[in-house]
Amino acid sequence: MHTPIPSLESESTSSRREWLKKAGLVSVAAVGAPAMLASAEKNAPAPAAQPIRISVSTYSYWHFREPKYPVEKVIEEAAKLGFDGVEILHRQMDNETIPYMNKLKRMAFERGLALPMLSIHQNFVKPDAAERKKDIDHTIKCIGLATQMGIPCIRLNSGRWNTAGTFDELMKVRGKEAPLPGYTDDDAFKWCIDAVGECLKEAEKAGVILAIENHWGLTTQVEGLLRIYQAHASSPAMGMNVDTGNFAGDPYSQFEKLAPYATIVQAKTYYGGGNWYTLDLDYGRIANILRKANFKGYVSLEMEGKEDAATAVPKSLAVLRKAFTTPA
Repeated sequence: MHTPIPSLESESTSSRREWLKKAGLVSVAAVGAPAMLASAEKNAPAPAAQPIRISVSTYSYWHFREPKYPVEKVIEEAAKLGFDGVEILHRQMDNETIPYMNKLKRMAFERGLALPMLSIHQNFVKPDAAERKKDIDHTIKCIGLATQMGIPCIRLNSGRWNTAGTFDELMKVRGKEAPLPGYTDDDAFKWCIDAVGECLKEAEKAGVILAIENHWGLTTQVEGLLRIYQAHASSPAMGMNVDTGNFAGDPYSQFEKLAPYATIVQAKTYYGGGNWYTLDLDYGRIANILRKANFKGYVSLEMEGKEDAATAVPKSLAVLRKAFTTPA
C-alpha cells in the first residue's frame, strides 16, 4: 500500500519553518563548499622542504688499514644508527662477484637504506696513453658494478702526477706537486678531460652519474675541478662530489663556489684527531651554503679521525642531523 508523503501545508507553522531553515543551510553549504575548500587550502601551511639525506661511507669504519672492515657490518650499523644510506668504498668490497653484490644490495634494501654512491679510484694523469686506458677500463668496469648494485653515482678522481711521493707526503704539502719533467698541467688536464669523456659515454648508457671530486691532484684548486667538470657539463652523466675536507686554505669560500654544481657532498669529521690533518668545520655554515644553492642530494659522512668508529660515527651523525635539519 502506498503511503502518501505529508504535504507542507499539513505541518504546523513551526515545522515548516524548521524544514525551510534546514533546507536553506544545506543549500548554503553546497554553494559555499568550493569557496571554503579554497580558503582552507590557501591558509594551509606550506609543505615542509625535502630534508637532506645523510649517508655514511664505509670508509668511516676503515681507513685502508688492516683488518678490512666488512661492508656488511657497515650496512648493519648504519641501519641501527638511523642513517638514510651507505656509500660503498670499492676497495673495501670483499670481491666483485654477482652473489656478493646482490647480497649488499639486498641487505641495504631490507633495512630501508639507499646506496647513493660507489667510491672508486683512478688516475688519468699519466703520459702513457696505454696506462690511462687501464684506468678508463677500470672506471667502465665499475660502472657495471654500480649498475648491478643499483647505485646511481660513482665518485671520480682526476689523478695526480705522484711527484710529491706517497699520499701521506702529498698531504703534508696539501696537494701541491710539480708536473713530471717535460710536461705541464695543461697536458694533464687534456688527458683527464679526454679520459672522462670516454667514461661518460658508458655512464650515459648505464644511467650512472660520474661525480668528479676535489680529491687533490688536478682538483686541489677549485679552478682545476671546474675546468674538468665544465668540459663535460652538457652530459647528463656528469656530476660533482664536493668533499668538505679536501680544500687547501679557507674551505667556506671554495665550498660556496662549488655548491651550485654539487651532486653529492662528502662531510668529513675528525674525532680523535685526523689521520693526516684535522679541521674544525662549521657544519651549520656549510648547511646554509647548501640551502642557498638549493642542494637536495645526499650528504655522506666520512669520519676520518683516529677515534673508534663505534663512538665517532654516532657523534658525527648527531652533528650532521642538527646542521641539516635545523632551519637557518
